[in-house]
Amino acid sequence: MLRLVLMPIVSGFIATAGITAVLWAINKTGWTNVDMVRAVGGLITRSYTNALGVGLVIHFVNGMIIAAVYLHTFSILQLPNLQSEVFIGGLIGFGQGLFVAWAIIRFADRHPVPQFQQADFQVAAAHVIGHIVYGVLMGTAFGTMRMMGFDVSPGI
Repeated sequence: MLRLVLMPIVSGFIATAGITAVLWAINKTGWTNVDMVRAVGGLITRSYTNALGVGLVIHFVNGMIIAAVYLHTFSILQLPNLQSEVFIGGLIGFGQGLFVAWAIIRFADRHPVPQFQQADFQVAAAHVIGHIVYGVLMGTAFGTMRMMGFDVSPGI
């Protein structure tokens, strides 16, 4: 039960908080508009002003679901140590970030909220960076749980 429910919830929450903080910080610098939480919420509310709460819920729930996939992948790979888990987590995050960046650039013009209808290289790069952080945090969480003696064996 712990492996299937609690581990993805806790590690997914931590990793999602990490990517959210990174993208928030990038957004606050003014480098580019990567307010992903509002963008996700805006897909549902079709409004910038009403998007934050809905976006936070969707973003964190998705982060926890994706965490289960990461954790299962780590358990199958049976990596030898924390450093390799952190590295592979970052590598998986890089791949996920590339996919998300491609999707954002490809479909931004269809977003219902005008503030999110344009995406460029900076938006893509910010999302790749954020997803690397997510993956690194997932690798760290998995390795820490393994070292603490939690059951991280593959399978259901």
